[in-house]
Amino acid sequence: MTGETSMTGDGAYARAGVDTARAGAAVAGLVEVLRGIDPGRKRRALMGSGHYANVMRIDDRTGIALSTDGVGSKVIVAEELRRFDTVGIDCVAMNVNDVICVGAEPLALLDYIAVEEARPEMLADIARGLRAGAEQAAIEIPGGELAQLPELIRGHPSPYGFDLVGTCFGTVGLDAIVTGAGVRPGDGIIGLPASGVHSNGLTLARRALPDLSERPPELGGATVGETLLEPTVIYVRAVRALIQSEEVNVRGLAHITSGGLLNLLRLEADVGYRIDAPLEPPPVFPLIAHRSGTGAAELHEVFNMGCGFCCVVPAEQAPLALELLAVRHPGSAVIGEVTDAAGLVEVPPRGLEGRDGRGFEVVG
Repeated sequence: MTGETSMTGDGAYARAGVDTARAGAAVAGLVEVLRGIDPGRKRRALMGSGHYANVMRIDDRTGIALSTDGVGSKVIVAEELRRFDTVGIDCVAMNVNDVICVGAEPLALLDYIAVEEARPEMLADIARGLRAGAEQAAIEIPGGELAQLPELIRGHPSPYGFDLVGTCFGTVGLDAIVTGAGVRPGDGIIGLPASGVHSNGLTLARRALPDLSERPPELGGATVGETLLEPTVIYVRAVRALIQSEEVNVRGLAHITSGGLLNLLRLEADVGYRIDAPLEPPPVFPLIAHRSGTGAAELHEVFNMGCGFCCVVPAEQAPLALELLAVRHPGSAVIGEVTDAAGLVEVPPRGLEGRDGRGFEVVG
């Protein structure tokens, strides 16, 4: 075993200003307080904190799935390039991709836009991205909120500062919720390719690649800025088609964001996951590694490393599931299988093993 581990608070991400270990402890404290809320009636939430979305019971048959997320420091790239027409896609994607993880059909998103200054063309561009994302996800945006906060929001450069957050709503039958509890050892894991960095790890990516106009040969002619602004893939239509298939038993769904493949451990099953054939990472990731000196363990915690979503199905149904998914997401592949090593994610080709709360470590 080598000495390279992560989630210690002293890695490249922490040096860039994001300490995930400390943030995890802070979130745990926040959740503990909120868990004590007494609504004065029987609770309607059906799932605990930690999954991708929660489901609220409406009646004996129907639940509403809820998720909220933002775009993160990807907005800084948009500000620096004065290009605002794609981050709305990211906002939609980060929310709808979480809602489908519980088997729900996303229906609507409400957006919250905080701006340093209400600039009409900038807001119209943000709206164009939101519209494009909504159409890709087959949802509506029936309302939202615009807040002008010059004392709080400062742009890169001023006055182009903004933040963008969404909240997604969906519906799911109570007998059709996908929690991951049905995942069994031997099940197949299908990985759906990412388009690039998506909307996690941008703080480290920007620190490694500060010149947004640079065209490194590794990026095939694209600039750093263009590469970092590549929108997050929306997986809704493909995953919904898989769920609606009568021939595939969808046992687990995982949106691969911050935490990388460790996100598989959010599924409610006492199992492990072995990724024997990981998807090939886009060239931006080895470039970030080279420029920042980030090791493999931390890279696989901060970034999706080329796999944006995972579907867990019985092994014998994996070929059909893959056929359905690849219609919309070419490059999808069976990347591994479920094991009986509870709480362990193994990536043998990369020499990595990881556990929740401890991160990945290089083994050998």
